[in-house]
Amino acid sequence: MSANPFRDARVTDDRETLIRRLWQDRPRSRFVHWSGGLLLALVVHGWMLGGVNLSDVLSPQRWQNVERFLTELRPFPLQGRAWDWSVAGQWTLELLREKAWPAAVTTLAISVLAIVLATLGALLLVLSAARTIADAEPYLPGPRPPGLIRRLGSGGVVAGTRALLTFFRAVPEYIWAFLLVAMLGPTAWPAVLALALHNTGVLGKLGADVVENLETPALEALRGVGGSRLQIAGVGILPAIVPRMLLFVFYRWETCIREATVLGMLGIVSLGYWIEDARSRNHYDEMFFLILVGALIVLLGDVLSEIARRVMRTQQ
Repeated sequence: MSANPFRDARVTDDRETLIRRLWQDRPRSRFVHWSGGLLLALVVHGWMLGGVNLSDVLSPQRWQNVERFLTELRPFPLQGRAWDWSVAGQWTLELLREKAWPAAVTTLAISVLAIVLATLGALLLVLSAARTIADAEPYLPGPRPPGLIRRLGSGGVVAGTRALLTFFRAVPEYIWAFLLVAMLGPTAWPAVLALALHNTGVLGKLGADVVENLETPALEALRGVGGSRLQIAGVGILPAIVPRMLLFVFYRWETCIREATVLGMLGIVSLGYWIEDARSRNHYDEMFFLILVGALIVLLGDVLSEIARRVMRTQQ
């Protein structure tokens, strides 16, 4: 028990007074208030005019559909009968051997090849997209100011490269794959090239930002002793950006695994192909199992990516 209860009460009152004063003096923003009100109005507008009807979702017919769907998730040989682990195991092994395993290997192969091509493409474009190294006089001014043609040329290279990277990542992977399937047919290459193009744009933009945010004293020193643009890039820039770029590469590889699964719905024989095939035939047991296999692959890629990123962080 406290030796001075009056002192404890006074401290409590002071604390509550301070809390009330901080609450009264909190920053206020009319923009935030108006934005919240506008968002609420949009939600109400969408709810009233967008055809949203909870009674339809909660109707007995919908619940019957949900119950039927959940029943059909059981392996087909076990529908309408007691559970038998031997029958379930045999069904699982057959589905793995005939569809899931080959499609999973294809999905992983597509994702790995795509991220390798995307990394190479990004490394080829990252320096010309960075304003610091692509400047007419990188890092230090030369003995004479660069002429108008040199300044326009360097600015044009940066603007053109950044526009190309923006175009690559602005087009979704699914659209790239749709266009490439029309030209190359339903092989694995449309998926590989679609993922590679989109991720080249993402990795190139991130890499250019990393280059522009590098500490400049060491690079200025290289420039000061007469280092060429290529020497500065090879000795000072690339070794400095490799750890951060590897973090980005492994993160985008996770995305490639997920997208390689989805792109199978265009006819490319990955997991998505068999998922769409099972859905079209109303074989929901196979569809659910293949979805679980795809989720397991993504989880495995996430674990490997996290391990690699943790190793890279410890070495930075």
